[in-house]
Amino acid sequence: MQHSPRRVLSLIPPMTQLNAPYPSTAYLTGFLRSRGIHAAQRDIALQLALELFSPDGLRALHEQVRALPAKKRSPSLHAFAEQFDRYLAAVTPAVAFLQGRDPSLGYRIASRAFLPEGPRFASLDVYIDDEGGDPLAWAFGNLGIQDRARHLATLFLDDLADVLRDAADSRFEFVRYAESLALSQPTFEPLAQALAAPPTLVDQTLEKLTLAAVEAERPDLVLLSAPFPGSVYAAFRMAQAIKAARPGIVTVLGGGYVNTELRELKEPRVFGHFDYVTLDDGERPLLALLEHLDGRRPLRDLVRTFARVDGQVGYFDSGEPDIPFAEIGTPTWDGLPLDRYLSLLDMLNPMHRLWSDGRWNKLTVAHGCYWKKCSFCDISLDYINRYDGAPAALMVDRIEAIIGETGQSGFHFVDEAAPPKALKALADELQRRNRAISWWGNIRFEKSFTPELCRQLADSGCIAVSGGLEVASDRLLKLMQKGVSVEQVARVTRAFSDAGILVHAYLMYGFPTQTVQDTVDALEYVRQLFAEGCIQSGFFHRFSCTVHSPVGKNPAAYGIRLKPLPSVSFASNDVEFIDPTGVDHARLGPALNKALYNYMHGLGLDEDVRAWFDQRVPKPRVGRHFIARALSRY
Repeated sequence: MQHSPRRVLSLIPPMTQLNAPYPSTAYLTGFLRSRGIHAAQRDIALQLALELFSPDGLRALHEQVRALPAKKRSPSLHAFAEQFDRYLAAVTPAVAFLQGRDPSLGYRIASRAFLPEGPRFASLDVYIDDEGGDPLAWAFGNLGIQDRARHLATLFLDDLADVLRDAADSRFEFVRYAESLALSQPTFEPLAQALAAPPTLVDQTLEKLTLAAVEAERPDLVLLSAPFPGSVYAAFRMAQAIKAARPGIVTVLGGGYVNTELRELKEPRVFGHFDYVTLDDGERPLLALLEHLDGRRPLRDLVRTFARVDGQVGYFDSGEPDIPFAEIGTPTWDGLPLDRYLSLLDMLNPMHRLWSDGRWNKLTVAHGCYWKKCSFCDISLDYINRYDGAPAALMVDRIEAIIGETGQSGFHFVDEAAPPKALKALADELQRRNRAISWWGNIRFEKSFTPELCRQLADSGCIAVSGGLEVASDRLLKLMQKGVSVEQVARVTRAFSDAGILVHAYLMYGFPTQTVQDTVDALEYVRQLFAEGCIQSGFFHRFSCTVHSPVGKNPAAYGIRLKPLPSVSFASNDVEFIDPTGVDHARLGPALNKALYNYMHGLGLDEDVRAWFDQRVPKPRVGRHFIARALSRY
């Protein structure tokens, strides 16, 4: 009888954020160890960035640049070639500074005489004042040396990423790699062609790092978690390298991308790289798979797992329930180099920077979403639909264990929407134990967040919250079943701000039946929310209709018609639709983002919102002091 694999290796494929490890492997590794299984983890995304942006990586990149005729070189490539010796001398110190290992270098970086400056530094020119003074003085004053230097060092790495993209691999970006090959691709063909092509410099480095991790850990089973479309190509490249070098290793693909886009998987070629593909939470499927590999469970009794049988893709699900959230154990970061992550400062807004600056322990307060009604959301899928919490005492036990392991007390709660009751209970327990932490996370702007609760959350360590305002229109918020109004959002966000908690608003445009007038009105609401100090940061994204959302499942209820989907054998998520309003939302998007960027820097808050658009748009129907009046009734 076959023996169960005793060594499991979980890998994070490129690209994900570089300031902290993506939490999926930490959760799975902690869970597997709690069940007596030998489990290890590696962050190949971080390793890839550190290898590419090292002296050896720059030398290899320089060879690629030299091979290009001068007339084909972009401004980034010219700057790199002309100042190569300076780039080579600066890269190791700059990376060490961003890792927090050499803070004294901040004085040299801040002087702007140490780092070579390529095209990315042109963005600083917008900040030069009328007297021609220090362009960053408005943000950092005469002090703030460390933050000033971190912003400059981030621009330095952005320049190098541009060089890498222009000279070696056009698909490379810091937080996504070859995203277009996987994003709602109905067939596997684009990925197959890319995987069959000669490897780029990035591919070669990725394969080397993958095989080194396999050689060091000697696993029987390798898990690759692909949370986003921008990590899928790299996951397949890594599996390809493993299968070529160690064909006996069992490879498994899972993660957020798989859970949303590969639910209709029919493509047999996927299984030339992965032996199994699992859906939704991985704990139960992995236990079932380990039993199967041990000969103690037939294939038909796997849990939410795709496999290739006789050349065809089969889906196997015994229907066994998931592991309760309270029993999944404590995530562990053991094996991940926590002192090597990069604290990047690409956005000077104090709230916006949290996503890339600082190494936060990522944790969930509860599984799923307690609201699960929003019509644009994938509420039919497990990661939203199955709400499952844990007692506050257990959550603080986990928090204390993680602090003990990592030595760091900053937490990012990565829930879809952390429940107010659970956050209050958590704050009560933290205060009862006199445990000091810093935390931030995603919420709904609902009326349960009273000024009293916001102050308590601040006292418990809350420094920031993010939440969905979406389209700032009461008509559309009702159609979305968001469960909030613009007035309510204003009051709740002001309560957080008054408590000293930063607030970020997720914003949306292009929702079904949204008119140009709706868009202008929404921007006027947003302007007033910034002007009144209710929110400090925001991000506009274009609405995408997905096949798993209420809009995608019942488009007629939202006044639209879906365009026919192509025959799907690989990925299926986004679906195009016909909106009878006929609004050119693509043309409106740049104005919204330009306005928001300025608002986040305290600029243009007194201007008529119509000034941001490059076309004639109607006057806002919203009273210019609507938010102020709503707050006065608070």
